[in-house]
Amino acid sequence: MLSDIAIHIGGKISGSDVEVAGFSSDTRSLKTGELYVALTGETFDGNNFVKEAINNGAVAAIVSKDIDCDFPHIKVSDVHLALGKIASLMRARSKAFLIAVTGSQGKTTVKEMIGSILSVNYSTLITKANFNNTIGVPLTLLQLEDHHDYAVIEMGADCHGEVEFSAVMARPDISLITNANEAHVEGFGSLEGIVEAKGEIIDPTVEDGSVILNADDRNIKNWASRAGNRNVVQFSQSKSSAGYFASDVHIDAGGEVSFVLNTSDMSLPISLQLLGKHNVINAVAAAAAALEAGAELDHVKLGLERLVPVSGRLTPLFGLNQCRVLDDTYNASPTSFKAAIDVLASFSEPKILLAGDMRELGSEAKNFHEEIGKYAFQAGINELLAVGKLSAFMAKGFGSKAKHFHTMGALIDACKVKANSSTTFLIKGSRGSEMELVVNSLREDGRG
Repeated sequence: MLSDIAIHIGGKISGSDVEVAGFSSDTRSLKTGELYVALTGETFDGNNFVKEAINNGAVAAIVSKDIDCDFPHIKVSDVHLALGKIASLMRARSKAFLIAVTGSQGKTTVKEMIGSILSVNYSTLITKANFNNTIGVPLTLLQLEDHHDYAVIEMGADCHGEVEFSAVMARPDISLITNANEAHVEGFGSLEGIVEAKGEIIDPTVEDGSVILNADDRNIKNWASRAGNRNVVQFSQSKSSAGYFASDVHIDAGGEVSFVLNTSDMSLPISLQLLGKHNVINAVAAAAAALEAGAELDHVKLGLERLVPVSGRLTPLFGLNQCRVLDDTYNASPTSFKAAIDVLASFSEPKILLAGDMRELGSEAKNFHEEIGKYAFQAGINELLAVGKLSAFMAKGFGSKAKHFHTMGALIDACKVKANSSTTFLIKGSRGSEMELVVNSLREDGRG
C-alpha cells in the first residue's frame, strides 16, 4: 500500500491510500496500477510529468515538489534516495540469491553469461540493457518477484560512491570484480581511485558470502584484503593456481573462441559464439560465479555456448557490398580498444579500423589515443580512419596509412568507397562519439 511505502521512505502522503502494483520512472513505459517515481537530473525533472503518468494509468507518485492536482502521492526531499530505500525493502523481502558484478571492462558480458547459465534451470532476474547505474540498479531490484531464484545485477560507476550505493541496496550473496583499469579515470582521479571504487562492491556482500576476483589483475591483493573473512574465489585466463582457469584456447578464422574450463576437480570444453580471446576470461569468471552459486556443470556449458553477442559489443554484421562490420560501439577504453583490435587482426585483409574518441581519460587522453594507434599498426591493421578531436592522436600513432576526418559524414563517405565483400571494418568509440551512426549507415546501405 502507498501508506506503507510512505512510512518506509519517510515521506508525507497526500490523497487516498492505494495499492501499488509496480514502479516506473518513465511515463512512456508506465503500466496501469504502477507508482510513478518522479526522478530529477541535470537536464530533466520528473515532477513535470505527473499528469502524463496519471493519463497512462499511474495510481500514485513519489515527488519532490508540490503538484497541482488531487492525486495520491508521497512528497520527499530526494526522490533518488527514496527509490533506493524502496529497492532495499524489495531486496530484503526477496529470497533470491543475488550475484553483483562490477569492473572496468567485461561486466556486461559477464553479467549476461552468468544470467544465461543460471537461466538454464532457474528463474533469474538479469540487469537489462544499461540499467547498471544508481537509478537502473534500484529499478531492477524493484522487479524482484517471489518466483525468482537468482538475480544477476550489474553495477557501473562514473565516480566514487556509486557502486557502494548500488551494492548496499542489493546486499550481494556473491560479488564479482572483473578488473580495474584506466576506463573513466576522469571521474576517479587515478587508477588507485578506480580500484577503491570497484572494491565498494565488497563491503555490503553478506558476511558468509563469496568475493570472486581476477587473479590476473594486479589489484587482487587489495580486494582480497578488503573481503575480510568472506570466501575469496579466484579466476584466471591461464593460472592453474586459481580456482577457475582456462587452457587450450583456440580462435578460429571468424574470431570465435573455444577453450577448456578447468576447476580443481574437472575440465570442461567450451565453444563460444562470441568474438575475441578476451571473452575467455569473461567466461571463466561467469562460470566461477554460477558454480559457486549452485549451478551444475551442464548448465555452464549450455549457458555459455548458447549466448550470442550483446548489441554493440563486437557484434558481427554484414553491410554495404557484403562487407563485414564488427560493431563495438557500446563504449571504449584503452583496454577494450586493444581487445577489439586483436579480434580485427584475426580476419583476412583488408581490415580497417574506424575509430572515434575515447572519453573520460583525463590528462593522459592524448597519450592513450596515440598508444592505441601504434597498437593497431603493430597488430597488422591495414588502415585507420578516425573522427573526433582526440582520435587525431590515434591517427598520428598509426602513421601514414591513417586518415583523420573532421566530420562524421566525411568518414562515412570514405567507408562506403572501401566497402566490399573482402573488407572487414571494426567500428569503435565511446558512446559520446556516436560511432553507431557509421554502423547504421553501412547497415542501411547493406540491406539494400
